[in-house]
Amino acid sequence: MLHGVDVSSYNTSYSAEGLDFVIVKATEGRSYINPHQSAQASKARKAGCVVGFYHFLWPGNITAQAKYFVEKCASVQGDLLACDWERTGEGTYASNAQKDQFLAEVKRLRPTHRVLLYCNRDFWLNHDTTSYAADGLWIADYVSAGHPRIKAKWRIHQYTDRPLDKDVADFSTKAALKKWAHPA
Repeated sequence: MLHGVDVSSYNTSYSAEGLDFVIVKATEGRSYINPHQSAQASKARKAGCVVGFYHFLWPGNITAQAKYFVEKCASVQGDLLACDWERTGEGTYASNAQKDQFLAEVKRLRPTHRVLLYCNRDFWLNHDTTSYAADGLWIADYVSAGHPRIKAKWRIHQYTDRPLDKDVADFSTKAALKKWAHPA
């Protein structure tokens, strides 16, 4: 398994040393852009990490959110793109159909990127009805690394949020992850 972290604007001083991948929050809804995403991604790239970006999905305006995400994230070819599907600070969340629409639209807009779905175990088991995760599932379940309590195939497992969000990826080597991240 490979080791990585996911970071947001609150994690400006994280260390990428010794990590295999880093996924950076880029956008949220249609109005928020992480002002540190370029620097956070640059730090990861300098450490030789595979880089990804995620969008925190709000209900409504799905096509506009997908466009906002791909236009505002600091991605380059080979970076992973992800949809963060969970409850908003207001307690709302995008529907299952909206989640699927967002993933499909990001894939349409960026066909040469791998697109993943991030959600927690509760959303996967109790809200998801299609099992659509685009190119891969990134599951949050705070148990032993690499052992999320789901039956679905997953690519990344977020297993803790202390001291920051830590993840493992189900790839044998960093070269295998890099190859997978660059679809033909």
